[in-house]
Amino acid sequence: MSATGHGMEASRVSTAHAPALAAQLAHVARAVLAVRQGRSLGDALAAVPAPLRAGVQALAFQALRQLGTTEALVARLADRAPPPPLRALMCAALALLVAPDTPGASYPAHTVVDQAVRVARDDPRWQRQAGFLNACLRRYLREAETLHAQIAQDPVAQWNHPRWWIDRLRREQPEHWQAILRANNRPGPMTLRVNRRRATREAVAAALAQQGVDSRAVGDDGLELARALPVEQLPGFADGWCSVQDEAAQLAAPLLLQAGFDGVRPRLLDACAAPGGKTAHLLERADADLLALDVDAQRCERVSDNLQRLGLHAEVRCADAAHPDTWWDGRLFDAILLDAPCTASGIVRRHPDVRWLRRDSDVAALAQTQRTLLDALWPLLRPGGRLVYATCSVFRAEGSEQAQAFLQRHTDARPAPAPGHLFPGLPDTEGEFNDNRSGGPDGFFYACFDKARPR
Repeated sequence: MSATGHGMEASRVSTAHAPALAAQLAHVARAVLAVRQGRSLGDALAAVPAPLRAGVQALAFQALRQLGTTEALVARLADRAPPPPLRALMCAALALLVAPDTPGASYPAHTVVDQAVRVARDDPRWQRQAGFLNACLRRYLREAETLHAQIAQDPVAQWNHPRWWIDRLRREQPEHWQAILRANNRPGPMTLRVNRRRATREAVAAALAQQGVDSRAVGDDGLELARALPVEQLPGFADGWCSVQDEAAQLAAPLLLQAGFDGVRPRLLDACAAPGGKTAHLLERADADLLALDVDAQRCERVSDNLQRLGLHAEVRCADAAHPDTWWDGRLFDAILLDAPCTASGIVRRHPDVRWLRRDSDVAALAQTQRTLLDALWPLLRPGGRLVYATCSVFRAEGSEQAQAFLQRHTDARPAPAPGHLFPGLPDTEGEFNDNRSGGPDGFFYACFDKARPR
């Protein structure tokens, strides 16, 4: 997970000193359009000029968290569907009117309308639609209560998730689905992982306090910040004191290392390593020979860069973990971490575009990829070794159902204690859910499998 995804959302430009809202809204509209066309928000934001990027990201997050509501409103406000670029601009503006008190994205209603219309007038594609846009936004201001009542029964408008996503969660988590969806629409906290080889958690907490930022200890190595900071303002970041990593993601390394290695320097595999947070955490906690694989060469460079900043070393190789014949040297691993490709349905607090990019069919397709990876890697684990299976998903097909099916296929696998399903808010283990507005871990799933020794 990138530092931008975890930490930069709250480093918003205050509206008193921000660039003109029109300049930001134009980029937000392009970002919303890009997501609706199947491209990631990260790619869209990469094209935004650096001075505008933080503010545009904050507004884009707001627009995507309200996209179900605003698209339903557009359908009520317009007799005919506006062209996609104009609809995206309408949604970007309406998101600020629907939730006007969002920190960092708060503007007077008349300013929002004026600046959105200015965007339309300055763009040749939309100039003829500027009057229409002005009329729709002003109608919303006059009739907001009536319009919201008209869309109140639309679940997509109510929960700001695709209908299939809502239905699946409702089936799988009948007691908690509403709390999960509500948590998804709130920003996640910024959490750091302290590199115990270069700093102590107490020292980093003290340095943060000197900057006026409170923090609380989470897990073995984590600090949850009361407010987010740009990564360049984190104490000791350039010197490798800490990394940005969610509390749930910080569980992977201790789960893998709990297996114990009888005093022998272990040989570890991080099978889907990029961007390298879990790889680094393993090396911060243990002296080990570690092979970090990723199928994407550019993402492998990010793993290497992160390790260099933290003063750590692993063998980083671009390879497909599902095909060991192309990279494995025949030596068994003492422990394997498989943080498998998944829907990312557990991290939509930080990546609000994910919900609009995924399709229901993706769940089954990714579950098959996970199954393939599990079956390919299991033979590479020595008897007595441990495999940790993880996904940042809240869906059972990528979690508990996948783990149960694996145990049925592999009679030499023994389940070891693991958290199971975690949900946004303040989860504990499956069946223990507490929706906490102060933050808490992302949605995740963990299962641990120990390989039986021959009798």
